[in-house]
Amino acid sequence: MRLSFLGAARTVTGSMHLLTVNGSRILMECGLYQGRRAESFERNRNLPLDASEVDTLVLSHAHIDHSGNIPSLVKAGFEGNIFCTPGTRDLCSIMLRDSAYIQESDAQYVNKKRRRAGQPPIEPLYTRVDAEQSLQRFISINYERPFPIAPGVTLTYYDAGHILGSAMVALDVEEDGRRRRLLFTGDLGRPDAPLLRDPVIPTGVDILITESTYGDRLHEASETKLDRLRDVVNEVCGRGGKLIVPAFSVGRTQSIVYALHQLIDDGEIPPLPVFVDSPLSVNATEVFLLHPECYDEETRDFLTESHSRSPFSFDGIRYVREVAQSKEINFLEGPAIILSASGMCETGRILHHLKNNIEDRRNAVMIVGWQAPHTLGRRLVEEQRQVRIFGEPYTRRAEVYVLNGFSAHADRDELLAWFDQVQSPSLEHAFIVHGEEEAATALAEALSGRGVPNVLVPELGEQVEV
Repeated sequence: MRLSFLGAARTVTGSMHLLTVNGSRILMECGLYQGRRAESFERNRNLPLDASEVDTLVLSHAHIDHSGNIPSLVKAGFEGNIFCTPGTRDLCSIMLRDSAYIQESDAQYVNKKRRRAGQPPIEPLYTRVDAEQSLQRFISINYERPFPIAPGVTLTYYDAGHILGSAMVALDVEEDGRRRRLLFTGDLGRPDAPLLRDPVIPTGVDILITESTYGDRLHEASETKLDRLRDVVNEVCGRGGKLIVPAFSVGRTQSIVYALHQLIDDGEIPPLPVFVDSPLSVNATEVFLLHPECYDEETRDFLTESHSRSPFSFDGIRYVREVAQSKEINFLEGPAIILSASGMCETGRILHHLKNNIEDRRNAVMIVGWQAPHTLGRRLVEEQRQVRIFGEPYTRRAEVYVLNGFSAHADRDELLAWFDQVQSPSLEHAFIVHGEEEAATALAEALSGRGVPNVLVPELGEQVEV
């Protein structure tokens, strides 16, 4: 059995890990790399493997840094099945087409400049047609339903509690008369997080591949995040300002909307205008409504007690798809909350809202998710005074709040608490991925301190026989 770490090694984005066993090549994830534009362009366009030689793709969840380069893989010759949960399939059906639209729009914008400079045009990474063709290869499997996917390899999905449909990937492998279980966490969610069920505790793990996004950090306590959100909303809107929330369309947007619903229902904040201004966020919220079976017990109780049909619907909320409606928000007088994408402030309508509001001291930006290095979102977290939006300089006068209690990733203590329950005497290897180097190294040291043998933070491209 050989593992090749082709993405999200000592970084968070671009997840891609290859398992070669019994003559089969099984790819876990095929995500887009997000970072410096030139580096992202090269890494995403040049796949680190021969797509035609990959037999099967196993996907843990729909976030673009895990699924976003699937159309490129299919375009490059991949002809196998793509396994995922039903929720992930439904989310990918909107997210991959949305990603393709961005690729096409970016190429169109760049080509205008290239024409003026007398340079040849570039092709988009992939098109909406490519995305739709890749979706034909998806096969959905429910949680805890073992399914053979290759000779001697059986896949079982376990709920990861990260976003709708997110799963841990368990591969039970029989090789040379020996049986072992490989567990890949994907992105591991938090216990007691809103909306979704807690992460499951799989058993009998021999080889572990775990994420480490927050391997060296702690989140604020879950019970205080509603209090923090309440205080920020009341402070900003109390001075007549607008609260701008860059939020990932899938998962984070729905968590914030649900939290606002709870606070309004309890009278903790006034019934303010709330705008969800992102077509992808609107579509993703509709997918969440298709899968109430993924909701946790607390959400079900809230809906019963509040007589609500949806966690995401209340007086004052508006879901915005059309460009004209989005532009109207710029002329709104008085306090409001605007949730928009992208979550790292790199593309999309959030840039227009930041441009129009960031220089007003009454307003604020609330960061509710991890921000990759070299993104506008990271510069806002660092409270840089001068920022560039659409290539133009702006002076940030709006206050910046960082609420990491809404993170959908387990923090260091939560990762270790989960691991303490999963760890078994048979555990032979642990590979730490999907984390910046400091976070991954810190988690590796913590696991080694718990007696785990063969803990490795692999380099990009590293291959290991297990």
